[in-house]
Amino acid sequence: MINFDYQPSTYFDGTGPSALLVKLTYPESQWGEEISIFANTVDGEILFEAVDFYGNDFKIVPEKYSQTLSLQALIIMIETMDVAPDLAQGNVEWTLAGIPEAESLLYPDLKAYFNEKRRSFGLS
Repeated sequence: MINFDYQPSTYFDGTGPSALLVKLTYPESQWGEEISIFANTVDGEILFEAVDFYGNDFKIVPEKYSQTLSLQALIIMIETMDVAPDLAQGNVEWTLAGIPEAESLLYPDLKAYFNEKRRSFGLS
């Protein structure tokens, strides 16, 4: 059973102010696009950033938070991620319309959640 309330105690292991939260792969996209979500710490707050190969400017909610996110909040962030259509590069709007495969060392149940969602839509 997936624990949607799960929340890691920290994202940072002492090696720097940035951490990879999740890597999203979209196998149905033309080029197998990937989007990575990072957490950075600045002035006691955690800032979130989504990055892809093309340098798209993703809108994610929340952009910053005072503590780590629950699994449910991270899933909502991923599923509502958006980019301004007039600034989008590489057909990212079509990519975001898909259901990703997810990998995360910090959120172990994230992979199972998206695998189940992909199965329910006949993917994978």
